[in-house]
Amino acid sequence: MLNAVTDLSDPALWARPDLPEIIDDLRREGPVQLTGTAQDGPVWSVISYQEAVQVLRSPVVFSSEQGSLLAAGGADPGRGGQDDGAVRPAPAPRTAGPGHRRLLAGPLRAAAPGILDMARGLFDQALTEARVDLVDVVSALPLAVMCDLLDVPEADRDMVVRVCDQAFLGDTAEQRRAGHQQLIPYLMHQVMRRRLDPGDDLISTMATHRIGGRLLPIEDVVLNLDNIVVGGVQTVRHASAMGLLTLAQRPDLWRLVQSGSVDMDGVVDELLRWTSVGLHTLRTATEDVELGGRTIRRGERVVVWTWPANHDPEAFAQPHEIIFGRSPNRHLALGLGPTTASGRRWPRPNSERSSRPPPSGWPRSSCSASPSTTAR
Repeated sequence: MLNAVTDLSDPALWARPDLPEIIDDLRREGPVQLTGTAQDGPVWSVISYQEAVQVLRSPVVFSSEQGSLLAAGGADPGRGGQDDGAVRPAPAPRTAGPGHRRLLAGPLRAAAPGILDMARGLFDQALTEARVDLVDVVSALPLAVMCDLLDVPEADRDMVVRVCDQAFLGDTAEQRRAGHQQLIPYLMHQVMRRRLDPGDDLISTMATHRIGGRLLPIEDVVLNLDNIVVGGVQTVRHASAMGLLTLAQRPDLWRLVQSGSVDMDGVVDELLRWTSVGLHTLRTATEDVELGGRTIRRGERVVVWTWPANHDPEAFAQPHEIIFGRSPNRHLALGLGPTTASGRRWPRPNSERSSRPPPSGWPRSSCSASPSTTAR
């Protein structure tokens, strides 16, 4: 039965102060609910951790081939998710398993000291300003690191950021399509150029990587790079900004971080769980399947809602509290499964450095939130 009351695709819902109560009440009705959306029609909404894991770990049954985001200008709601030829966010690429994950892990480890130096430089520069927006400070770091890792030409960097913002934050489906129509061909051109004349950057590494003696297909290289670019331009930027906002709203937690008495890995993981900035992941069922007591038919769309899954009391004790020492903390903020290997490894080093306490000279008064703002 369609739940016509709660539209989880409505951005205003996620800003409501009673959001935890709304989600908890909805989850008590069942872990999987058929809900309406303004632009995509009815979808199966997964709001529990266990069922979210089941979907994300089953990329064959729950496919991203028909798109991975709602309101992306994809299939008509009345056509059961069938392809209508529209340009969609890139489907999850095939990967080379553990060997592929090492392709990204190695460069990130090598870049880690430079990331910390860059973060210090950004904060030092901010200290010279009478007034500073921390979002601008933390946004610059992942963008610079991503462009350096991929060796994006300096003249192209503003364009890459602009089309990524348009592709994933555009106000209309047409704007988002236009962004993807610019981003994917640009990445394709870079991959082909560097396959012929490789350098020591990550694009060249992936473009020349071989599996069983064969080069990784260009399409898969491009789609993996698309994930990395999204991680750098969107996920890390938003996660860092929301993490800092959370600390600003909670001076007690800010002081705890500044004291150095908490493990920064735990801080980053808990802030990722708490904020869950990657709000949802769209999949399409490739066969009839049971999920959370519901029968999902082939071609129907299934949406994993990350924030509800990461605040499920069945998976997290005191889910609506921030606990830096939470263990285990197997949140889904960075996805799950073989198709998210690139995304999971990219945000962590950037978020950790962005979330480190600012230099000792940082004005404490700048870390206070507006009195009208309360932490959820």
